[in-house]
Amino acid sequence: MSSLITRRRFLIGSTLGASALGLSGCDMLVENPKVQSVLKIAEGLTMRTQRLLIGDDALAREFTMADISPTFRANGTSMPDGAQYQELLGRKFQTWQLQVGGLVERPAAFSLAALKAMPSKTQITRHDCVEGWSAIGQWTGVPLGALLHQVGLKPEARYIVFHCADEYEKTLDNSGWYYESIDLVDAFHPQTILAYAMNGRDLEVPHGAPLRLRVERQLGYKQAKYLMRIEALADLSGLYGGNGGFWEDRGYEWYAGI
Repeated sequence: MSSLITRRRFLIGSTLGASALGLSGCDMLVENPKVQSVLKIAEGLTMRTQRLLIGDDALAREFTMADISPTFRANGTSMPDGAQYQELLGRKFQTWQLQVGGLVERPAAFSLAALKAMPSKTQITRHDCVEGWSAIGQWTGVPLGALLHQVGLKPEARYIVFHCADEYEKTLDNSGWYYESIDLVDAFHPQTILAYAMNGRDLEVPHGAPLRLRVERQLGYKQAKYLMRIEALADLSGLYGGNGGFWEDRGYEWYAGI
């Protein structure tokens, strides 16, 4: 166990260091194409090494009810201010639907009630934030893999993209909307769920109501909140900054495995 903890801390530290490089005063260095190429190679090596060492289906550690943190900070946005989200919130998400499309055989929309009626999974896991804090919480939701099986992925699908309701940064080109993506290995991992409950209660707004992603083997910024739409894609380069996520477009690693 001690070796696993040491490795986990090393990986978190490595991600923090590279991310800090992207957000520090070293902008000219990070924007250098050669430096970007080296960072991409290093990121790919990290992902391949981790999956080789622990396997695609290895589980993140799960905890007991006694381990749940008394306080769980809300990361990122705590209240989306868009008119659409505010209207959905005012209706207690009764009219909200998760749109699922892209490279799928049967595009569909799922209400919150429909998701709650599906077979669920509950897990108690640790959330590790890139800012350096951690907290343990209990999450209940629909396994993402089961939902993807229901809509059917087309053969060319390689990534699952999560579009959110929070405009994290106001921009003229609409590139400030939060989004995230994972590959199919993580999408079908048994601990990757679309969570609608936390610690036995419906998600509160600061924690991503009505639905958020939990991909337990990655850092906190991958756990997209306020989900509105999911799409399967063959390539990520056409989305916003082309790096597969809001923070990734601003210098963070796309693969944030721990």
